[in-house]
Amino acid sequence: MSLDSLGDVRRLALLCAALVFVDTMLYAALTPLLPHFAHEFGLSKAQAGLLVASYATGALLAGLVGGVTATRLGPRRAVLVGLTLMAVASIGFAFAGAFWSLVSARFVQGLASGFTWAGAFAWLLAVAPRERRGQLMGTAMGSATFGAMFGPVVGAAAALAGRDVVFTALAASSVALGAWALRIESAAGELPSVAAVGRALRNRTFLTGMLVMSLGSLLFGVLGVLGPLHLAAAGWSAAGIGAVWLCAAGFESIQAPISGRLSDRHGALRPTRVALLVAIPISLALSAGSRPLFYVPLIVLAAVFYAVFLTTSFALLADGAEEVGLAQGMSFGLMNVAWAAGAVTGPAAGGAIASATGDWIPFVLAAGACAVAFAGLAQRWPRVARRRTAW
Repeated sequence: MSLDSLGDVRRLALLCAALVFVDTMLYAALTPLLPHFAHEFGLSKAQAGLLVASYATGALLAGLVGGVTATRLGPRRAVLVGLTLMAVASIGFAFAGAFWSLVSARFVQGLASGFTWAGAFAWLLAVAPRERRGQLMGTAMGSATFGAMFGPVVGAAAALAGRDVVFTALAASSVALGAWALRIESAAGELPSVAAVGRALRNRTFLTGMLVMSLGSLLFGVLGVLGPLHLAAAGWSAAGIGAVWLCAAGFESIQAPISGRLSDRHGALRPTRVALLVAIPISLALSAGSRPLFYVPLIVLAAVFYAVFLTTSFALLADGAEEVGLAQGMSFGLMNVAWAAGAVTGPAAGGAIASATGDWIPFVLAAGACAVAFAGLAQRWPRVARRRTAW
């Protein structure tokens, strides 16, 4: 199947949306299971943070390798490698019976993510019209964030029906996605350029995109560890915790395409600045550790506005890569590194700090990080050129 029409681009966009949906769903399925594992294996908050961070550690290590694979061998092959690793990791997680076997399975899931994301988005950007890039990426990110928030529902189902049943079924979905990918023509590979990577890391637009991506994943990492444990301590079940994240998913799936369109029309920094301003008081409110009646709406609001950073960073990275002539496969390999850096630091540091001092300090630090980022974007970094849409 060739990619020579708008309908073909839409079909590829649908595949990419499905790929990132399943990937982030598996990532987030741990959320309602975390209190269960903490009880079953006697985990501290620091150990719980390590379990959450193991996924991002795998993504960090595979980020550049996935980008090189997508660039050199073509994005479809990178996607197929990722799906193979995803199936293996899902089976491992389904039958893991100890803490370190769970950590290992999550680590392999992260490795898979490094290949899948770099391949999927490089594939999409290779054929997407530039004037619709933000919208298409926003739609794909809407699917990704919905997967991230729907994952706890899957985790809750695993808590009720058994991990072996649910995660074996998810492994089978990787096979189905691989068959779908084989039906769509891949974009051509090209030689990776070390010089282009160096130029990208000196390009302010690209570097800003990496920093915004890291901040978003860091904030989600803190929220993903402390939010479920706080609700579990208040007596909430895995199903109840999953329902909170599903509610947030509905709002995020609406937010992501809107943020993408705003990035197309006004530049990616405008929605980023607005989200930073809103995220500061929300993070401070979470630090109070309120009762669920107030804490749950704060989780939903935090998830929605933290997710803006993940969407707008895509537009910044794509623009920066184009400015310096960096292949999009390498661009999204570096994106994976940026995401993983925050996703390792957020849950690991947030869990460790919360174990030592209480939950309030990690959220105060999160608010401080948003304030510093807002000041940096407002005063130091040039405004990204506006990109007008053609419709």
